[in-house]
Formats: sequence, structure tokens, C-alpha cells
Amino acid sequence: MARSGARLAVDRSVPGLIVKIGAYPLHHGGVGAIRSLGRLGVPMYAVTEDRFTPAALSRYLRGRFVWPTTGREEPDRLVTGLLRIGRRIGRPTLLLPTDEEAAVLIAEHAEALAGSFLFPRVAPGLPRRLASKQGLHELCVAHGVPSPAAVFPGSYADIEAYAGRARFPVVAKNREAFVRRRRPAVTGTTRIGGPEQLLDLARDWGPRPGVILQEYLPREQAEDWIVHACFGADRAPLALFTGVKVRSWPPHAGMTACAYVVDNPELAKMSAEFVHRIGFTGIADLDWRFDRRDGRYKLLDFNPRMGAQFRLFENAAGVDVVRAQHLELTGRTVPGGPQHAGRRFVVENVDLPARLAYRRSGSRPPHAPARASGTELAWFAGDDPLPFFTMLARSVGPGARHLMQLRRAGRRAGTEAPLRQGEGPK
Repeated sequence: MARSGARLAVDRSVPGLIVKIGAYPLHHGGVGAIRSLGRLGVPMYAVTEDRFTPAALSRYLRGRFVWPTTGREEPDRLVTGLLRIGRRIGRPTLLLPTDEEAAVLIAEHAEALAGSFLFPRVAPGLPRRLASKQGLHELCVAHGVPSPAAVFPGSYADIEAYAGRARFPVVAKNREAFVRRRRPAVTGTTRIGGPEQLLDLARDWGPRPGVILQEYLPREQAEDWIVHACFGADRAPLALFTGVKVRSWPPHAGMTACAYVVDNPELAKMSAEFVHRIGFTGIADLDWRFDRRDGRYKLLDFNPRMGAQFRLFENAAGVDVVRAQHLELTGRTVPGGPQHAGRRFVVENVDLPARLAYRRSGSRPPHAPARASGTELAWFAGDDPLPFFTMLARSVGPGARHLMQLRRAGRRAGTEAPLRQGEGPK
């Protein structure tokens, strides 16, 4: 196959390491990053749950470090594990976190990790604040960025009071990174249809509920947009891309199943200005929802790391956000250029059930192109087929039954079904 970005002047002496915390073996974002840099000749390594994950079997992976983690470990233990991996690689290595917990850990222990690894230097507490639903909401309010109305109950009494005045449906999400793994209140983004359902769920949330209760933006009057970007040390965008989400799994609330590259200068400008104000550097994955009722883009999530669907985006020079990060941190120039408008990204194992679910609703964003100018598959690649077949092998049986259970649960309860553990971050 033709290798995009083949002429990029990357420093092949600097490897990359995919870092993950938690058990989600079927994560196409890690596979995408291994392929993206591996195709340019960069040696790639990865932390994996076992020897038979799709990432572990990519032809572009130089070495795997089998290290099952849960996110409930003490940070010092995780840092020690990373430093041990760094010694085994034996040279400075670019860290590429695929989840919020890994991004937070790297930022908060930068001094200990700096001798062995390369990563963007950011204010130590900022990634944790961005990964926190409450922290992000407070940053949005402070900087005048629209976001859904939200409350952060501190007790069951607060929830009872909110249930009496809220306009339903509402959305419940886990509030903090790491806490969502240790003591999750909900198993994923959960749509709650009325006060009785809210009060019933809240009985299991403990005396200090770790949730955010958020305004529900009706999907019939909204569009889901995504922004992926890499920001340099001066907080200026090295690469910045915009696209529209066509389907997600679970429907309307989960990971991207199908998306298109769509030029949106207004959203690009909003994202870049917000990042500059808060002082973030590195790779970011932002989820916005355009609310047709008031004509505003509202920021739902700010993931301070690469998103699983980052390979949707690439500029005319062959630069994606992972390549931009490697180029910048190795002192190389990051070539600019327009994004490939009309390009499509499809996650094969979740787009099929998503297609069935969306066919019933008949919804499609008006900005989505009628025809794709090209398609990037999340799993299958002619030059690296084994991750695709490994994903299939791990998805059949229990995985297929689980997808059917999620679909039935979502239809029955009016609740957005959560991601199963193996699917991981979006």
C-alpha cells in the first residue's frame, strides 16, 4: 500500500511507546499509532494486557511489555513500572498515552520520567483537571466556552433536590479520572429519563457521589463534532483537524464508529483559542456538540491525549497528530497543509451494530458528505492484517453476545449503554 507521510523527516533513532492504564485490549487507537510511526521506520513499543492483543501482534511493533494494570495501583508503582520499561528500551522514548489516567500520570510525575522519556511539558495539574468533568466545566465557565449545564452533587440530599427541579432527561457521567476505575458510579455515559430513575440509581453512589449530572442535548437537534490537534510548547497548533461524527457505539453516546473530515474554521478557532488560554501543550481530542436550539458549539469532553479515531485526520504532507508530536519533540519541522476533507474513518467491529441502530432513527448530520473521498479503516490494513484478525477472534462469542445485551438494555431502559471494559477510551 502507499504509505502516507513516507517522505517526512522523522528521527528514527527515537522510539515510541504506547502507554495505557486499565484493561481494554481492543483499542484501535494504539494500533493506529503503532502503524502511523512504524510505517515511517520509527521503532514502536507498547504496554499490553497480554501477548495476544491486536496491538501486540502488529508487524510494526518492535517489542511489547505485558503489564496488566487496573488504574487502582499507587502512582509510584506505575511510575516505577514505566521507568523499568524505559531501561529495557535503552534510549529516550516518546510516550504516547491512550487514556486519561496515563496522561495524568505522565504530567504529574514529569520530573521522574523526564530522564528516560520524551513528552510535552504541561502544568502538572492541568491534564487531571481537563480529564475531570467538573474541572473541564469550571474551565469552560472561566473562559467563556459554552458547555452543557451541569451540577456536581455532594450528597444524596443534593440529588434529591436536583431531581425535584431538573428537566429530564439528563446525563450522568463519572466525574474524575482514576476514580472512575476505583469506584465508578456509572458504567458509562448514562441517559436518565426521570426523577425516579435518578433516585434509584443514586442509592448505589455512596455518601459522596462521584458523578456529574449534565443537561441532555437532544440528538434530534444536535450534531457531534470532533477536533484532534497537537499543540507545541508555545501553545500554537502544529496540526489541527475538524470532523463530524456520523455514528457512535453505543448510539449517540459512545466511541466513534464512523466519522468524516469536514472543514470547520469556526470550531478550529474556538478550540485553538481555548487551548491557548488554558496553557495546554501536546495532543488533544475534543468532543463538541452543536446545539441547533441556540446555534452554539458546546464542549463535552477534552481528552488530554490522542483519541482512538485520530487516524481519520491527516494533512496534505502526511502529518497526523502522533507524527506531529514525534517531529516536534525530536526537534524536526512539522509540515503544514490542508486536511483531507471528505475522508472517512470506520471502526469495523462497532460500525455494523451502529448502522443498524442509526437506520432506525434515520438521523445523519447535515454536514456529513454524501460520499467519502477515501476511507481509513480502524483495524484492517493490507500491510498489517494480523491486528484485524486478532480483533475478530477476541470479539466473537462473549463479545457478540455482549453487544446484543447492550442494544437490548439501551432500548429497554432509555439508558445509553456503556462501553464494555475491553473497548476502552474513545
